Amino acid sequence: MNYITDILYWISSGLLVPVILILIFFFLRSLLLLGGFFSQYLTMRQSGTMLHREVKQLTADNLSSLADRLPKGKLPVAACIAKMLEHSDSPAKVNYLLDEYECMVERELETPKMFTKMGPMLGLMGTLIPMGPALVGLSSGDIASMAYNMQVAFATTVIGLFAGGIGFVVKSVRQRWYRRDMGALSYIADMLDENRSK
Repeated sequence: MNYITDILYWISSGLLVPVILILIFFFLRSLLLLGGFFSQYLTMRQSGTMLHREVKQLTADNLSSLADRLPKGKLPVAACIAKMLEHSDSPAKVNYLLDEYECMVERELETPKMFTKMGPMLGLMGTLIPMGPALVGLSSGDIASMAYNMQVAFATTVIGLFAGGIGFVVKSVRQRWYRRDMGALSYIADMLDENRSK
């Protein structure tokens, strides 16, 4: 039995360094994600508001001129709308563009989703692994060793929760943006279908 528990201890202790390295990577990557999200927020606040205002005022009469009224800039939904209008006579192409945009949305949400789930999970692993040596240090009276291991445990928890929190906020807000964009794209696709059937 001691042999089995020793193996488990060696495995868990060996995982500590990889877990810490991944958490450091997650921390740095979450800062980059936050910067990209802030840039996207500024774009959505300006161009996105303008675009959805145009979509709300859309009618069968002014649909053909929508491409000229689209906001200029790096707005994926605006680029998708422009392509849909360009291929308005092909329902298959319009559906393909909608599917392509959905795939782009899924790709954009993958990283924050991963941070939301993996950040706290790795933080918990980084907390539990040093707790074993900390308890051993406590039982043997080695307070310095216990304090060091507890410091590692708490630090990994904080970093894991930070990455998870950033991922959750970015995922939630982006999901709302993309749901609104998909609604606009579906509305335009339906209007194109109506125009073709006339």
